[in-house]
Amino acid sequence: MGKIYKTLLGYGVAEVEIKKSKFIGHASPVASEEEAIKFIEKIRAEHRLATHNVYAYVVGENDEIQRFSDDGEPSGTAGMPVLNVIKKQELKNVVVVVTRYFGGILLGAGGLVRAYTKAAKMGIDAAGIVEKIPAKELELTFDYNLLGKIQNELLRRDYLIKDISYADKVIITLPVVEEKVSEFKNFITDLTASRCDIRVKEDVYLFKKDGKYIL
Repeated sequence: MGKIYKTLLGYGVAEVEIKKSKFIGHASPVASEEEAIKFIEKIRAEHRLATHNVYAYVVGENDEIQRFSDDGEPSGTAGMPVLNVIKKQELKNVVVVVTRYFGGILLGAGGLVRAYTKAAKMGIDAAGIVEKIPAKELELTFDYNLLGKIQNELLRRDYLIKDISYADKVIITLPVVEEKVSEFKNFITDLTASRCDIRVKEDVYLFKKDGKYIL
């Protein structure tokens, strides 16, 4: 599976006014260049009366695709600063669009760079930076008399339970960080005296924000 990298948790938007111009930073995670382009087109449609819709995006595990556009602003004052914000934060699979509604006061080259940098950073902060960590989805199947013990230990150790189903036996589905799957299997086997069936289902990702795992 892939490696750990930083990206965004979801869509974020933030607005700032600088010398009567309104700058709106939009940021979102994407899985492909096609998704990035669709996001840009969506923002353009929503803000078709804006003076500029500047964008930048980085896609790929090794930043294979990097694109930006000044959208009519002086060369180097808009798209590249937005791209630099993404790269400085070491984000992958991310698109940022900064919408500008001109307020009648020229900002100059330095002012534009600072304004687009600030709006991009605000949009990214609103979206929330997370680590995306390769994991495996595991399925635990066991008798009802083990439910309390297993559930309590999973919660005590901060494992995230995705689902619990109740049929002939209890089935708990949860993600486990890829490199800790073997350790987890040993822990469950010892806890239940080998009375729990453990099945590895599929590759998934966990998100880590502020030191805590989230689904």
